[in-house]
Amino acid sequence: MEVSNKKIAILGFGIEGQDVLQFLQGKGADITIFDRKEKEALGETLDAQVISGPDYLKAGLTGFDIIFRSPGFNRLLPEILETEKKGAHITSAMQLFLELCPARVIGVTGTKGKGTTATLTYEILKTAGKHVFFAGNIGKPVLTLLPQLTGESWVVLEMGAPQLIDLTISPHISGVLNITTDHLDWFGTREKYIETKKPIVRYQKSSDFVVCNADYETSLSFSSLTKAHVYLVSTKREVQGAFAQNNTIYLNVNKKTHIGNIQDLTLRGEHHLENILMALTLATLAGASVDDIKNTIFSFSGLEYRLQYVGNDGKFTYYNDSAATNPDATSAAITAFHEPLTIILGGSDKGLSYDKLAEQIANSENVETCILIGQVRDNIHHALTQSKFAGTILTPEEQTMHECMRLAREHTPKGGVILLSPAAASFGLFKDYKDRGARFNAAAMGI
Repeated sequence: MEVSNKKIAILGFGIEGQDVLQFLQGKGADITIFDRKEKEALGETLDAQVISGPDYLKAGLTGFDIIFRSPGFNRLLPEILETEKKGAHITSAMQLFLELCPARVIGVTGTKGKGTTATLTYEILKTAGKHVFFAGNIGKPVLTLLPQLTGESWVVLEMGAPQLIDLTISPHISGVLNITTDHLDWFGTREKYIETKKPIVRYQKSSDFVVCNADYETSLSFSSLTKAHVYLVSTKREVQGAFAQNNTIYLNVNKKTHIGNIQDLTLRGEHHLENILMALTLATLAGASVDDIKNTIFSFSGLEYRLQYVGNDGKFTYYNDSAATNPDATSAAITAFHEPLTIILGGSDKGLSYDKLAEQIANSENVETCILIGQVRDNIHHALTQSKFAGTILTPEEQTMHECMRLAREHTPKGGVILLSPAAASFGLFKDYKDRGARFNAAAMGI
């Protein structure tokens, strides 16, 4: 990409926007940063112009040659589509990285689980002694990695819909987990949301690989969109890739190999088992050995705020699933427990339905109490009532995590689990899901 003497807009000055600015510095571009925050809150912008504040897009984006869109900016924003019609090139840090990257890339997508899967894949490859890096939605900014990469390097990327939507390059190895429903506030329909993820396989070559979760029709359908070699994972049946059967994990890439027993895993829940099967297949295709896999997966305790074990105080066990920002993620978390369960639910509205989650909760023998907070608490309350949930529904007047914890301890029987799995975004009551998770941990530990 030629940037000298080009007018370039950077939309959003978070981690990715800062990554782009740093990369463009000294290349002769005329750079303007657009961000909703006030200029004083943006930090060092060097020699770039800044348009900031609530009306930052009021004048549109006309006149720019290249626009770098951060993941937080909807690709379908009218201002972006209008300037694209007038000839502007819309791109992203991820697209530029894939154009310039000399290393082999492993990309992981799905509605939930991609962070855990990508992290575990990275950990296995690190155990294998590979020159490996982790980036994407979490991990390091991608463009800062470029000077460290060679043809022998590996980069594991967690790739969400906002990063994939307009890519024209696919990873060398792609992993497709279960794809359900999310970001309806952006894309409107599940079909459009699924469509945004297809670039992860669409541009693969015959020398590439894709691993799909065979237990879900949508994930499996991605195998027909690529020229790459296809491998599968399943918790239901034997497949070529990796599978679980009779409480046992098997790798089946070159030959069927016993990896170990499911009960020896630190991570709980079938959805985490799916993530583990995906990670060990991706890592195997990247050159990891069976010993590398065994030495990693049984000690891996998962990511912070993703069904994270927080502790046990002698009465209750605490699990933190603050990253569960949609009903499907919470649904998966519930299935990981058989103990009496109290769930803290709710947050800001993404236009999602809670009917199926409410039915699952109503039909679960162990869910005894639901504590509802946030913008969608009335929606969840209505769905639970319609589903004839026979347990206790609490909507605390004081919507703090400490008050939720007080109520949870009051209504959870000894030996039960107190679970934060909100099924909603965090905004309004908390800065983000990490802030929400940190407050839950503090309340659980009595801090």
